[in-house]
Amino acid sequence: MQKNNGIKFEVLHLSPENTNSVLVSNGVDAVIFDAWGRASDWAKILSDRGLKLRAIYATHGHPDHISAAPILARDFDVNWFVHKDDNFYIGSVNDFLDMFGLPHIPVDYKKPIDLPHGVIEIFPGVKTQIIPSPGHTPGGVMFYFPEYKILLIGDTLFQDSIGRYDMPGGDKGKLFESIHRLRLMNLDDDTNVVHGHGMETTIGWLKQNNPYFQ
Repeated sequence: MQKNNGIKFEVLHLSPENTNSVLVSNGVDAVIFDAWGRASDWAKILSDRGLKLRAIYATHGHPDHISAAPILARDFDVNWFVHKDDNFYIGSVNDFLDMFGLPHIPVDYKKPIDLPHGVIEIFPGVKTQIIPSPGHTPGGVMFYFPEYKILLIGDTLFQDSIGRYDMPGGDKGKLFESIHRLRLMNLDDDTNVVHGHGMETTIGWLKQNNPYFQ
């Protein structure tokens, strides 16, 4: 998607294609956002590119955003992060994974670390702002990279719609509050927006075309 000052952002669609995962690399170091698919497929990508996995982050705890994370975290001995309010999803995802022919998350999976709100460094000097975004799930977050004008929005907003709020943990009122909070941030129109599913957009595009962001 974008390379700037040695930092590369890539939107990847691992099989079975469903979710927009994001691989961010800085030289040989890499982190993954929303690690969908099979851990073995991610391991091959990292090996083929000579990348060292440093951490895994999730916008929320739904299985289509974390399916590979626990096994990758265990096999590569790295931390993975999801907001604690979404931890309850992790132990009940295997029926969903069966529908996609994906491996089960093992009973003894590596537990995630709570994802705080605020600013963190994913690499030395590379910062992302973690924005609370409950509604689609209780612990949903967005990742904003101001230096690179990139927003990983998860399933809060899509090109012309919003995330579901009728599943366990969903809350319509909180979802609209999260969208309003983002609108008040007044991000630049040319900020690139990576949605959890579907095509990428920009903040300006959403202002013009998404009725929930106007």
